[in-house]
Amino acid sequence: MNQTTQLLLLILAATIGIIAMLLIIRRQGRERSAAESESPYATSSEGQKRCPSCGAYNAWTDRNCVTCRRKLPG
Repeated sequence: MNQTTQLLLLILAATIGIIAMLLIIRRQGRERSAAESESPYATSSEGQKRCPSCGAYNAWTDRNCVTCRRKLPG
């Protein structure tokens, strides 16, 4: 291999490394913004349980969801 080929391979490897680094930084930014975003649900449900399957609100005394009929936690 002559010097020109080695230089081209070095430039190609550096370009691939820079592109990979930019993709990683972009992905981390998306993950960070998704983690920092607020939940669409209220923090207090005023004595109601939320169904983990469909998201419907149920009375705290209900054992099964009124919408999808699945068992509620707690």
